Amino acid sequence: MKSPGIALLGLALSLQAANLDDATRRLSRDIFQQLIEINTTDSVGSTTIAAQAMAKRLLDAGFPAPDVQVLGPNDRKGNLVARIHGTGAAKPILIIGHLDVVEALRSDWTTDPFQFVEKDGYFYGRGTQDMKVDDAILITTFIRFHRESYRPDRDIILALTADEEGGKSNGVAWLLKNHRDLIDAEFVLNADSGGVTTVKGKTVNVDIEASEKLYADFQLTVTNPGGHSSLPVPDNAIYHLTAALSRLEHAPFPVELNSITRTYFERRAPLEGGQTAADMNAILRTPPDPQAVARLSADARYNSTMRTTCVPTRLNAGHANNALPQLAEANVNCRILPGHSAEEIRQELIRIFADPKVAVRSVSDAGNIAERAPDQKAFPPVMPRPEVLKPLERVAAEMWPGVPVIPDMETGASDSIYTIAAGMPSYGVNGVAIDQDDIRAHGKDERVRVSSYYDGVEFYYRYLKAVTSR
Repeated sequence: MKSPGIALLGLALSLQAANLDDATRRLSRDIFQQLIEINTTDSVGSTTIAAQAMAKRLLDAGFPAPDVQVLGPNDRKGNLVARIHGTGAAKPILIIGHLDVVEALRSDWTTDPFQFVEKDGYFYGRGTQDMKVDDAILITTFIRFHRESYRPDRDIILALTADEEGGKSNGVAWLLKNHRDLIDAEFVLNADSGGVTTVKGKTVNVDIEASEKLYADFQLTVTNPGGHSSLPVPDNAIYHLTAALSRLEHAPFPVELNSITRTYFERRAPLEGGQTAADMNAILRTPPDPQAVARLSADARYNSTMRTTCVPTRLNAGHANNALPQLAEANVNCRILPGHSAEEIRQELIRIFADPKVAVRSVSDAGNIAERAPDQKAFPPVMPRPEVLKPLERVAAEMWPGVPVIPDMETGASDSIYTIAAGMPSYGVNGVAIDQDDIRAHGKDERVRVSSYYDGVEFYYRYLKAVTSR
């Protein structure tokens, strides 16, 4: 049930469906469809094909060949780098987004995940939320700028890359290592985070990502001599593994707010009403009210904003139906709050499991297994700089009058970890609206509202102009 605060706000603020000209609407839809229908999964797909298709779009629009490059470590993991030259009054900015998508099985979906389907006011397909929707918007924006002969006050660089969702060839890391000169910038806009939060299509707030969690995978293994299934023993590997996962389910990590998440709850509370608003204010006290924490924790979004989360995502055990398992394995995926390392969380998992039979090892992004996890911590939260935040507030006020802009922490993780580590401050900004109870990224029947997509097209056009014109 919606809170009274959001219900009242929703009466006044509905998505407007951007007033785009027909040519821009057709162009943006065609680009979106083309990207969705190129399989860019790590298993069988190719980001190179997608990068080349988008490069052709830019070249056909008149971009000079030296300003559009597709490059990468192998023939399947290509990255697109494109540049619009400015006056040089300010240093370049870099916009990043990833072309790869999470695996999707046709048998799981109502529609074909790699077919662009429009029905019931939505676009369906893998990447319609994460994040080919934004890739298409950015390519459309670059083409619009070029057609207008728009000259910004600084160079605008666009990098659409490989393997953000996993794999051995992360495109942002590869470009920084091998072609830093192509993407070096004063700061970075990451279209993979931020966004517009809605409830049943009614706008609630605009988010700007100013912090994010640290991603970590852990392999849990239990080994056993096994034997004939007619001679069951209590020392079953599956029993040990499932008992450990059950303890994890019932042992949440402690609540810990930082400057960004505290600001998020402070600014979100007035948009809520009743118990939810009271609970958001109550967790800001020292110490936070435990009953308020418990109630907010029932909502996955708020739970993951308040604490580190670790959940099992894969299971594998046994080798025959009539044999006791000799090996039981699980993957536990953690999203770790700033200030904590993956090794710190690995040690905490060992403590929670309290079972020497359960081995806990680190799994790298490339799939390599190690006895210890990295000691590196997530970067501390930093409030967005004025030249990023003020244009966002101005454009948000134009498109969604009265809606606040709220800094938030990305509860997942993104390629900003690489650009921040390279010394480029990075912020998550996009204008695509998604209902807070309809987040389908990485899931079944991923979709985006048609009007939200076209609003996003208009938003980035206005926002980039606001950031790059004085």
